Amino acid sequence: MASEASSSTAAPPLGKYLASTDKKTRDKAVKNLAAFLSDPSRDALPNAEMAKLWKGIFYCFWMSDKPLVQQALASELAEIVLTITNTASSLAFLRGFWEAMVREWSSIDRLRIDKYYMLVRRFVNASFRLLIREEWTRATCDAYNSILTDKGGPLCPEDTRVPTSLAYHLADIYLEELDKAFAKSPVDSPLPVPLAILFAPFLTLAARTPVNTTYQRIQSALLVPIFDALAPEREDEEPARKRPRLSSPEYPNLISNTCAEDPKAEGVVEKGDLKKILLKKMFEIASEQDTRDANRRRMYALWKEHMEDEDSGGSRGEDEG
Repeated sequence: MASEASSSTAAPPLGKYLASTDKKTRDKAVKNLAAFLSDPSRDALPNAEMAKLWKGIFYCFWMSDKPLVQQALASELAEIVLTITNTASSLAFLRGFWEAMVREWSSIDRLRIDKYYMLVRRFVNASFRLLIREEWTRATCDAYNSILTDKGGPLCPEDTRVPTSLAYHLADIYLEELDKAFAKSPVDSPLPVPLAILFAPFLTLAARTPVNTTYQRIQSALLVPIFDALAPEREDEEPARKRPRLSSPEYPNLISNTCAEDPKAEGVVEKGDLKKILLKKMFEIASEQDTRDANRRRMYALWKEHMEDEDSGGSRGEDEG
């Protein structure tokens, strides 16, 4: 099937095979897809071609109806991100994935939604392993963040087509999958994780979303857990706060191997220092002109609460005013 491609940038006509009712046909199409996309001599597909390809991939996964089959296919599709050796092509494949999820999400019925949640989880994990492989270069991280935040991405504050449940799921799994990806890194001795960069899309969404529950979900599923996990241990204090969504989310692989923005220059940053950096970043985004007033107040309150934890009621810095 792949041999039918007409040029180095044209996708093979795999759509009808990927969406076939016959499992063997679908399996063969997926293998041909992986071989086609991972060919180092090919350029990244244009957006229109990638959208067509993902239409077929989406319904290929739709047709998988047994748990073990679904799990295997989800892993196989996500691994294509790493099978592709050209970073631009990997990112184009990821952009196609997220745009397809946003575009097709509302068509998923309740009996199939769990397997698509699983597919999203697999792709988030593969994305982090790609960034680790690329040594967290700023250009690659920025390109990945733009995929999430551009129109058609799952964390775009201005795109009303984005289903809230998709953004919620991403917030729910982000830290867990980042921790797992670091533990199973595709490279030996991976560089520290630049948390301030990876959190920027969520902070921007928290600042600008007009949906109260979206803000609340980001705060409870992502911001509070990471601030709690980064809090320095104090022998003379009881735990300051019950964690609302996760039971003791320590993220051991992640927390001991983090920095703010530049892994090579910074090395591992102490978690107490990193917490202050993340809080400062949140304060700065909350202060931006595009931040909604209600969200700004919540973010300032969260900043103040955690700065008080850090400073034990002492000076909280000059930024508060």
